[in-house]
Amino acid sequence: MHYDPIKQFLSKLFNRHAFTRKLFYFLLDVLLLRSWHVRKALKKHRLSTKGNQELHVLDAGSGLGQYSWRMAKKCPSWQITAVDIKEDEVASCSAFFKQQKVENVHFMSANLEDYVQPDSFDIILSVDVMEHIEEDRQVFRNFFSSMKAGGMLLISTPSDQGGSDVKDEGDQSFIGEHVRDGYSVEEIRAKLFDAGFNEVVTKYTYGKPGSMAWRISMKYPVLMLGKSRAFLFLLPFYYVIVMPFVLLLNLWDVKKVHDKGTGLLVQAWKNPKV
Repeated sequence: MHYDPIKQFLSKLFNRHAFTRKLFYFLLDVLLLRSWHVRKALKKHRLSTKGNQELHVLDAGSGLGQYSWRMAKKCPSWQITAVDIKEDEVASCSAFFKQQKVENVHFMSANLEDYVQPDSFDIILSVDVMEHIEEDRQVFRNFFSSMKAGGMLLISTPSDQGGSDVKDEGDQSFIGEHVRDGYSVEEIRAKLFDAGFNEVVTKYTYGKPGSMAWRISMKYPVLMLGKSRAFLFLLPFYYVIVMPFVLLLNLWDVKKVHDKGTGLLVQAWKNPKV
């Protein structure tokens, strides 16, 4: 399944008007379990650093712009640089944020394998990006170089415990654009330590409740749209029925500590210089 064409189809549909784009952002926030885990981690970090202070943030692989949008609204003192390799998405986000008079986000097109801004960022956020990048070691080194001393890297990515919906050897990734099916805890920790990070904390996401929510809220609708775009007209009725179950499952997944899961949430720190 190639997910990108469907994502682009939905993006173009919702991005025609400011209201529908904001609605799209809201729906992504609610439906995508990874956004629940990312929000929780960012909130905890914001509280620990007295979030009203000015922090410089890199949204590395900003995509449709939903994470930059939320951070800009929740933390207006943060200065956010949103980088993505897709020039059309960068242009679309830049125009929308300018129209909405959001002045603390700057969008730019760049390849994360080349993008380095030495000692510039207090937080680097990378959500569902690293599974698309072959040269991940280089990107991790770039993140480390671009981070200020004491800064935090926050990554959400599929794990090797069934990420990308791969459960058995020979299974194909549900999302054809992935260059790897998922990281093991040992692999991503080793690569981040090799890049220079001093402390790495990992936790599994998308345990049993989260995996069930993902199938209901994302996999089945995407498969339907992959068969025919006509299913779009049925989706509102579908979500009215399943939404209460999805919300409960997402909440359960965020609250629970998982022994394994199909996703990983990774935090890595660049310790203060002595």
